[in-house]
Amino acid sequence: MCCSSSTQSRQFKGISVRSSLTDTMVVLKYFLVNCLFTCVGQFFSLLDIVLDIYTAVSFYQEKAYICLGILLLILVGSSVLVQIFSWLFYSYEDCERCLSRSKLKLLHAFQLGIFFRWYESLCVKIGCFSFPDREDIAEYLSHDLSLLRLIETFSESIPQLVLMLTIILQRGHLNPITVLKAVWSALLITVSVTMYHRSMRSFLPDKKKQPPSSSVVYFLWNLFLISSRLTALALFASVLPCFIFIHFVCSWLVLFFFAWRSKTDFMEKPCGEWFYRATVGLIWYFDWFNAVEGRTRYRTLLYHGYILADIVLLCSLWCWKMSTEPPSFEIPQLYAIITAACVVSVYILGLLFKIVYYQFYHPNLAKDELKGGPTGDVVDGDINPQAIILMGDADVDVTVRSMPSSPAPDVKHYNKRMRKLAENFYAS
Repeated sequence: MCCSSSTQSRQFKGISVRSSLTDTMVVLKYFLVNCLFTCVGQFFSLLDIVLDIYTAVSFYQEKAYICLGILLLILVGSSVLVQIFSWLFYSYEDCERCLSRSKLKLLHAFQLGIFFRWYESLCVKIGCFSFPDREDIAEYLSHDLSLLRLIETFSESIPQLVLMLTIILQRGHLNPITVLKAVWSALLITVSVTMYHRSMRSFLPDKKKQPPSSSVVYFLWNLFLISSRLTALALFASVLPCFIFIHFVCSWLVLFFFAWRSKTDFMEKPCGEWFYRATVGLIWYFDWFNAVEGRTRYRTLLYHGYILADIVLLCSLWCWKMSTEPPSFEIPQLYAIITAACVVSVYILGLLFKIVYYQFYHPNLAKDELKGGPTGDVVDGDINPQAIILMGDADVDVTVRSMPSSPAPDVKHYNKRMRKLAENFYAS
């Protein structure tokens, strides 16, 4: 009997060791993959900065001072916008960090806040700090980075792409630097939109997980809609460059009013909410963004109808100017009409892909069905103050040590900002 008990004990211990090794391998694989994504994303960001400097220098050498001024305005404006959002996210978290609030504010004033976020995210993923729920915290930080990257995309990469396409259309020939920057901006847009969708998918319950093809359809829908919109803006700006700024301001005011009337509820303070609505108006100028809670079918139809009519107007004005006052090169009237029709058709094709996505891939869920709901896991739980970061607004007080004396409770930490956007998207 004793031998049998001893044998069973050894067997159970062997199973326990194998299970522990398997769990360790899974966690290690998760962190290696996420660390790789973080490093690649940081590399893309640094390379984008290098290309921005190179493009600015090339504009200066060509004495294209207007293009240089617009480029600098886009770069500085986008950087300030992203830093403000990053600081607001930090200020809403009632927590302690490895840096004081004054130092964090100074970092953001010098436009370095986003790099600190990359640093803390990488430190968590490679295990510089010891706490048991490192996987949850890494996902929390990656969600904020995904959202900030999306804001940067619509405030920097997309306007830059419009600028580069406009320059190509005005000059009538392909400049290597301009083409390289245009291709790189398009790549950053692709990566940002796809990663944002993957971040929202992480809040779906396991039984509602979307297949990988859903990301493909989501990407194609945004690709066609955004490319059509940007092409129409570039065509219009190539023949009426001064009026593109008037068009942007007037359209942004309409969209900002629409965002205000929609009564968005994303930020925790009124001033932050007004700033968020202004940013939503900027994003809506280029593409639809689910910023409102609840069913948005009629709002979406109204928005796409407005943008489609605007694209038709922009392409029609371009065709008219090409026939009356063409730039340095001429295009036959028939080719101009075909080009304008193709731009409009691509937008309609994007709408068809969007319908396919909502018909076959989009899970319509209620708020409490998403992960991190009030009846399930905790949103924004606390983390060890000796670690790199503390997540505020905790529902549960969790104390973490390097070597806990008792098993840690099964608590998940979810990013309430990204979860709010997931609610707007999946409950729409």
